Amino acid sequence: MALPININDLVNGQAIEWERLEFKQGWNPEEIVHTLCAFANDINNWGGGYIIVGIAEKDGRPILPPAGLAPESLDRIQGAVLTLAYQLLPNYFPLIQPYTLQGQHILILWCPAGDNRPYTAPITQGKAAQRYPYIRFGSRSIIAKEDNLRRLQELTARIPFDDRINGKATIDDLDLGLIQAFLQEVKSDLYEESKQIPFADLCLNMKIVNGPKEALRPLNVGLLFFSRNPEKFLERSWIELVIHKDKTGKNFSEKYFKGPLHHQLRAILDYFRNNVIEEVVEKVAHKAEANRHFNFPYEAIEEALSNAVYHKSYEMDKPIEVQLWPDRIEILSFPGPVPPVDAQILKQNKRIVARDYRNRRIGDLLKELHLTEGRGTGFPTIRNAMKENNSPEPVFETDEQSTYFLSVLLAKEQKTDAIEAVTFTNLEELSYFLNTLSDQANDQAKTSDSKGNEVLKNDLPRLSDQASDQAVQIIESLLNDKVLTILNVLEEPKKRVEILEHIGLRNHSDNREKYLDPLVKLGWIEMTIPEKPTHQDQKYKRTIQGEILHKLITR
Repeated sequence: MALPININDLVNGQAIEWERLEFKQGWNPEEIVHTLCAFANDINNWGGGYIIVGIAEKDGRPILPPAGLAPESLDRIQGAVLTLAYQLLPNYFPLIQPYTLQGQHILILWCPAGDNRPYTAPITQGKAAQRYPYIRFGSRSIIAKEDNLRRLQELTARIPFDDRINGKATIDDLDLGLIQAFLQEVKSDLYEESKQIPFADLCLNMKIVNGPKEALRPLNVGLLFFSRNPEKFLERSWIELVIHKDKTGKNFSEKYFKGPLHHQLRAILDYFRNNVIEEVVEKVAHKAEANRHFNFPYEAIEEALSNAVYHKSYEMDKPIEVQLWPDRIEILSFPGPVPPVDAQILKQNKRIVARDYRNRRIGDLLKELHLTEGRGTGFPTIRNAMKENNSPEPVFETDEQSTYFLSVLLAKEQKTDAIEAVTFTNLEELSYFLNTLSDQANDQAKTSDSKGNEVLKNDLPRLSDQASDQAVQIIESLLNDKVLTILNVLEEPKKRVEILEHIGLRNHSDNREKYLDPLVKLGWIEMTIPEKPTHQDQKYKRTIQGEILHKLITR
């Protein structure tokens, strides 16, 4: 029976972290029994792993195309796996499935975390071999010693809550349609088989039920993803959104997102995408492309909400609480992070890798649905998304007892120096406005030992589209339609003949008097040698007022 995962994604490390994959070109029983034992012990609650036989590896990565296995060896190897399963104490049986990948036969052993830790395996395949507990260390299987051995012993018969049987539900509370929709989405070969095999066998193969065949019960993870109403069996297992209309906290509305866990997550993400996230476009003078940013970057919201769904305790009857304020998003879940992550570590701006995970199966299913990334990538992803959007740093918070976890995403501050209310009805008002900004630029320049033009390049207020449109209308109606072109061409000082030729006119005194002299009189352009108007090296350049006007009309 096929496995409930896309094989191409699995082999390429897209749905499962590399540390949970072991590639073997051929059959090596001694190494494989050690890896079986390590995955069964699952010391970090990562969810076990996969052994892929028939693919060579280099530095922990597969060498493709596969070397492959001889077709006639598949049955023999599957029998040998059963022998190894009995070598482990307590006995442990992985799920085995042959596949064809890129024209070659491979064998995949799915090794979920065991329920009876710690497991031990013989150090060699010889008789009377010593037995040791094995664990995963990076991409290797090693013998558990000292602190690791003590940690493993503490896990005896301790099963994460999401992987436990739920006594309130029966297998009939799982929904075949939800299961098949999941298998179809992740492109698992099990989807086609699910149309023919008994429902109980399908659930067993997906590891979402457990117990004797005559009394199978759903696991909590099965109810959370594949029950229409998981809150019937796991109290308050939903997401609450409080939408504040203002900063007083008195004017608000509420929304509840219920149903299967991944449906909840997608529904609230759709709400943010369609109703909250706004793109702001800022035109910048002298640049063809405008600056674009969002009040909140979607990637940061997605990762923060996914982290809350992944890491909250469903053993507690407390929902995920999301507070949407005009200037921030607060995401609160219970309890706090698993040790050794604490309040101090959260403040560090670096990748955090916990040694233990609260919900190993929930994490696996979210990763297969591409709703969360690999371990330890959540905080960097959020920080990078906020940084790329020029948003404030996110805040991650818990208390000394780790009773809660709070993520705060602050809205990107909008520039408040935009001149939105200004209006122009004539040329005099426009000139007065330009002179006022010119004086401000010169005043700023005096305190920074800079020139007014330099201040303008970095610190000129943004101007509204309305003001820009009004300025253009006044200039074209009261002066002429060449003014904008002249200001645009004077990025650098130019001679009169160059300016007039650029706007399609002859170098004639009449054209100078009509097109250039009015701009000099208004103070928008000036001569580089004003004391000698007819000097052979005479050029024209934009003044500070001209720079401001150019910025205004080229937004």
